[in-house]
Amino acid sequence: MGKTFIEVCAGAGGLSLGFIEQGFSPLLLNDNDKYCCQTLKKNHPKVPIIEGSMTDIDLKKMKKIFKKKKLDILMGGVPCQSFSQAGKRKGITDDRGKLILHFIKMTDILDPNIFLIENVAGLLTINKGETLKYIINEFNKLSKYKIVYKILNSNNYNVPQKRKRLIIVGVHKRLNKEFQFPKEHKYKPVLKDVLIDCPESPGQVYKQEKYDIMKLIPEGGCWVDLPEDLQKSYLKGSYKSGGGKRGIAKRLDMNKPSLTIMCSPQQKQTERCHPIETRPLQTLESARIQTFPDTYKFCGSLTQVYKQIGNAVPPNLAKALAEEIENVLN
Repeated sequence: MGKTFIEVCAGAGGLSLGFIEQGFSPLLLNDNDKYCCQTLKKNHPKVPIIEGSMTDIDLKKMKKIFKKKKLDILMGGVPCQSFSQAGKRKGITDDRGKLILHFIKMTDILDPNIFLIENVAGLLTINKGETLKYIINEFNKLSKYKIVYKILNSNNYNVPQKRKRLIIVGVHKRLNKEFQFPKEHKYKPVLKDVLIDCPESPGQVYKQEKYDIMKLIPEGGCWVDLPEDLQKSYLKGSYKSGGGKRGIAKRLDMNKPSLTIMCSPQQKQTERCHPIETRPLQTLESARIQTFPDTYKFCGSLTQVYKQIGNAVPPNLAKALAEEIENVLN
């Protein structure tokens, strides 16, 4: 079987896909979203998929199974943001807060060689850093793992997108090795690498009023390129609120990486307009920017597909991490 992993909070499977492409074998994938689970089943028909909260996984049963099948990695995009209220002790009782505590429990019971958590880059500064410090301290109580963390920009790892993620990796002390984060690639891909000749796919369209605004924005531009009267009418109260607001009415640039792909391609504050055509990015375009192969199938409504793609870890970033983890395990 080779090197193995379990992923909880797997979403549409971007993190898993990168590890699979590197030769790792999934023993179990889990998510509480039914559409994500449909996507996982569609693309990984032979892999056990558990739909529901990771807290519902029978750890005693899992431990018996993994005595026979060595577990190399336990990983997932486990929500941690609720610990921003940790100073008031609300984070621990919040449902999302319980998930990171349960992940620590899973790590203790299943005893993998390595654990990996990916999360938003903002976790590094939430609650003045106390949130991340609390999580690391809880892992350190296990006295098993040497833990490192770093914010990685996906564009440095063959992803045509400026998407920053916090990666936390723990290596079991029995391995007597250290994890090194992957070195940045020399070439930084841009949108023309994936959008030129991209086949048509389902996608949202602008209403006429929005279309009339967006057609005035040049490639790479945003609301500041509009006439002042349209700036005021489009931004309304935000016009005088200060700050750059450069995500508003944003048209992407073919010769630059995309801004972070979002769960909806045309939210007012986080616009992602096609660089050349006046329309939101289509689903296949968004998936390509995230580095999913064209053969990867997403299940659910158009809204659900955009959401799955926007929440995913870029598989190419995951593959870069998998390469370094493989070095540790070897």
